[in-house]
Amino acid sequence: MPLHMTKIAYRTKSLDALREWVEAGDEAHMHTRYLPKRHEEMIGGSLFWILDHAIVARSEILGFVQRPDNHWTIRLAPLLVPVEPKHKRAHQGWRYLEDKNAPRDLAKGEEPGVAIPGRLHGRLTKLGLI
Repeated sequence: MPLHMTKIAYRTKSLDALREWVEAGDEAHMHTRYLPKRHEEMIGGSLFWILDHAIVARSEILGFVQRPDNHWTIRLAPLLVPVEPKHKRAHQGWRYLEDKNAPRDLAKGEEPGVAIPGRLHGRLTKLGLI
């Protein structure tokens, strides 16, 4: 099973804007300063996008390429796959995501629904309701 990662869709206003960026060319690229230690496990996995405190979509990770400035480019497939929204707190950089914890892909024509807002999710969790 491949390993995945999560990343905030920084400066992205909507899922449609993210889709437009990811699907614009033959391949999408995401830049990172450091190569993930477990990068070999991540090829064939997915980068799960966080938008408004929820994981909402994923892009397949094709590989990693070092840039001349010693930073890294994450090569992504030019397809954005919507997933069942799942609450995820904001974080800097990226985080690993095990396959068993990844949200499922939405079936064609299935509506994504709405993820519970972050603060409400936290309060309901503290109360043991979710």
